[in-house]
Amino acid sequence: MAVAEPDLALIPKFSMLIGGDLRTSTSGGALDHVYAATGRRTVTLSLAGAADVDSAVAAARAAFPKWRGMPVNQRRNLLLAAADILEKHADEFARLTTVENGNPILQTRHAPALAVEQFRYCAGWADKLNGEVVNTWHGPAHDYASYNPYGVVGAIIPWNGALYAAAMVLAPALAAGNCVVMKPSELGPFAPLRLAELLLEAGFPEGVVSVVPGGAEAGDALVSHPGVDKIQFVGSGATARKVLVSAAATLKPCSLELGGKSAVIVFDDADLSMSPQEALSGAVSANGQGCVNGTRLLVQRGIYETYLQQIAGMAGYFPVGDPSDEKTVLGPVISRTACDRILGEIHQATAGGKSRIVAGGERLGGELADGFFLPITIVADVDNGDRLAQEEVFGPVLTVTPFDTEADAIALANGTSYGLGGYIHTGDLSRAHRVAAALDSGMIQVNGGGGMSAATPFGGYKQSGYGRLGGLAGLREFSQLKNVYMNIR
Repeated sequence: MAVAEPDLALIPKFSMLIGGDLRTSTSGGALDHVYAATGRRTVTLSLAGAADVDSAVAAARAAFPKWRGMPVNQRRNLLLAAADILEKHADEFARLTTVENGNPILQTRHAPALAVEQFRYCAGWADKLNGEVVNTWHGPAHDYASYNPYGVVGAIIPWNGALYAAAMVLAPALAAGNCVVMKPSELGPFAPLRLAELLLEAGFPEGVVSVVPGGAEAGDALVSHPGVDKIQFVGSGATARKVLVSAAATLKPCSLELGGKSAVIVFDDADLSMSPQEALSGAVSANGQGCVNGTRLLVQRGIYETYLQQIAGMAGYFPVGDPSDEKTVLGPVISRTACDRILGEIHQATAGGKSRIVAGGERLGGELADGFFLPITIVADVDNGDRLAQEEVFGPVLTVTPFDTEADAIALANGTSYGLGGYIHTGDLSRAHRVAAALDSGMIQVNGGGGMSAATPFGGYKQSGYGRLGGLAGLREFSQLKNVYMNIR
């Protein structure tokens, strides 16, 4: 199918929001945003530099005392107002996200509703973040612990799901009483900018939320800034290492939500009428560019070839094409660089003949040739030690590896440096509990992907990061404890 041109009227006309000001700046340079489905420029972005970050942090520090001191019921009501106004603009955000990163409208329509639930869930906690009274034994005394905001939170979020990532950070950080300076990726800044604009419209005080899209210069300025009290980073492990080095200069606490190489374990008693379709979702969700996508299929040997035939046959039936078309299931990857890198990894993995491609493997041409389109690609017989099985590809690529026993499956699943997600397909409830308990991952789903609710604590083990977003645990990430002891003799 031919690809329609994006609706450029959706794109914000400003490049950053600092305090209450909608600004355009070139202190961090400029970058052409390219629509992934056509390979053509949409707008030229003005990027934030260190001076812009400094202004945003100053605005947040000025706003913090009033925001922290605001009665909690008023803060709760503002978060509810944010949810309402986001819900009102849900269709706009869905279409804007498609322009931003090429995800099909069929998928982006879900993102605003998930973001709305983040604000409503955290609003419900805003007036309930209580401390506790501590028992003492040194004579008459009153001892209590209270939860307090850090102050200014610096947030760095990725392009692959910028609206939801922004909501996952903003909602709990604001509910806990912090101000936030957010740096979206220069590849996907539009939804966070529009969200920040709507928060002002909803009544949030100026300076409570600022958004400064930019590249490495802006990110380093934010992390190293002495006026920032905590960093929440969502992105790759390679960048996270740089964040930690920069944050170390000021001993700044960091929470990290990083990548994954999540295993999908398919036992021979799995429901084969449903499991293959669920397994393919790892290559489809966000066009295969999701940190928690199940992209490493481990299939019990007795059903291995049958399962391969099923998923290879099904892969070609997922409609690929124009992301703005309601029928499209799989869109393009984010850039030409990403497309070339993914193809290089596929070809390298299969060059020796040990692994075999059973579906996909080449860039799509014809009416899609100008965009960065790849089909669902399935590489079978992949050794668990191969790079393709160990490193995040961030594209619509699945590896498939056979196993014999339950113990083998667990060892293979845990045999990477990541530990974000894990998926189990089995008809045996006891086995499901055993394997879930044994997997070194922060999120486990059994017999299907139920997604993440706002109440779900989300985060990883090992090099998938530390800290949690979502649930009460996610709110606690943005609070620090204070103990007060009062001698009342």
